[in-house]
Amino acid sequence: MCTHPLRIALYQPDIPGNTGTILRLAACLGLAVDIIEPAGFDLSDKNLKRAGMDYIASVTLTRHVNWEQFEEVRLAEGRRLILASTKAAEPYTRFRFHPGDTLLFGRESAGVPDHVHDKADGRIIIPMVEGQRSLNVAMSVAMIAGEAIRQVSG
Repeated sequence: MCTHPLRIALYQPDIPGNTGTILRLAACLGLAVDIIEPAGFDLSDKNLKRAGMDYIASVTLTRHVNWEQFEEVRLAEGRRLILASTKAAEPYTRFRFHPGDTLLFGRESAGVPDHVHDKADGRIIIPMVEGQRSLNVAMSVAMIAGEAIRQVSG
């Protein structure tokens, strides 16, 4: 059951173990999760279940058949879309999160396409040491969700 007004959205996730870890995190923090399909794996994958363990049953999970359906629901609910992107300039720790924000994370292999990037109300980055490419998406979700919860709960 979702107990927090923030949501996590995963755009066409590629790796079942990462998605399972994010679902487990969401269950523990009381966050709802949106999965924007198509995913790069069957959502009944054993690796997703192994990573999510029995926590998956506790997550408020909404599957969207495509980006357009997700956007229709998000806009109807009046939620801001905050995109974590290596192309962003604003550090996530300086961004002002609001209750009801949806935190969007792209595919592990490709991020999100430009038309999705353009729909974001905010674009944030996790600053890293020069020369490093990226963090694991599950770690990125944990870091950004933790900061967003700190801000909206504080």
